[in-house]
Amino acid sequence: MHFPILIAEDSKFQSLVLRNHLETLGYEVLSAIDGRQALELFEKYQPRILITDMEMPLMNGIDLIKAVRERQMSYTHITVLSSLDSKDVVIQAIAAGADDYLIKPFHPTEMSLRLEAAERMVRAQSQEKIILLMAKLTDYRSPETGFHIERVQYYTRLIAQTLMEEGLTSLNPRVVATMFTVSCLHDIGKIAIPDDVLKKPGKLTPEEFTLMKTHATIGGKILEEAYKEVGSELLHYAKDMTLYHHEKYDGTGYPKGLMGDTIPLSARILALADVFDALSSERVYKPAFDRETCHKIITEESGKHFDPRIVGVFEKKEDEFWKIHDKYADTSS
Repeated sequence: MHFPILIAEDSKFQSLVLRNHLETLGYEVLSAIDGRQALELFEKYQPRILITDMEMPLMNGIDLIKAVRERQMSYTHITVLSSLDSKDVVIQAIAAGADDYLIKPFHPTEMSLRLEAAERMVRAQSQEKIILLMAKLTDYRSPETGFHIERVQYYTRLIAQTLMEEGLTSLNPRVVATMFTVSCLHDIGKIAIPDDVLKKPGKLTPEEFTLMKTHATIGGKILEEAYKEVGSELLHYAKDMTLYHHEKYDGTGYPKGLMGDTIPLSARILALADVFDALSSERVYKPAFDRETCHKIITEESGKHFDPRIVGVFEKKEDEFWKIHDKYADTSS
């Protein structure tokens, strides 16, 4: 199913040609003859894709783009229609917030391909927003308040980025960005853990710890169901990271007791990122440990809790870990 498209074009002929083409592709089209009317339609219907001319009466394309960016409730993909001799105008439009441009007269195939790309961007933005909202649901209940989610995201990206630079072929910029985005969901299963266990200031009993461990399975199940429904690569990575981030390299972790490289790489990366944050930050059950203690615990767990190669990244980039820690420090720490 396509997203509705708003056209802002003062030429009746150009508008008709564009509208007819988009409707044959299955799009629902809203048309405006000037920027002011386009803005009124945008405020009323909030379409996710806008195609606008630059030279229009009452409000030009630049002003329309700026106004849309100020009023959008969700990300809107904006494409500029441009003449061959208006390169400077296109640059201004991009600077104002436009995403793409098409040269008049547009080629139908090129238009179709550009719109497919626009829809992919809109869907990706929507998925990322939903993921962050889901993560905040956990954050509101969890005792790990403050910037826990943000720190874990940046530690995860630092590890993945370094491994990619070291030549790990399973990683590329898109995969690294995906891991960064979805790592915030790693504890979503904690929404099912009772407060008296989740927020207990002392050591958990064996029964309470068994209950706490179910958060990985619960979170994995939530995201598995979401992945089956939506089919998003983001949710596939989120499921793996959430379900397996408490597995240990030597096979003594949970929930499945996976060992070594049978644990998804994304979960092995997240495991160290999450533990480092727990060690270096204050929790209801412990104070924040100093740098020497954190280093000792992490490195001693190489080959046991953690993948040795990932521990190697930690040792290589330890200063950067602490810069992230300090940048996103909790006010109570």
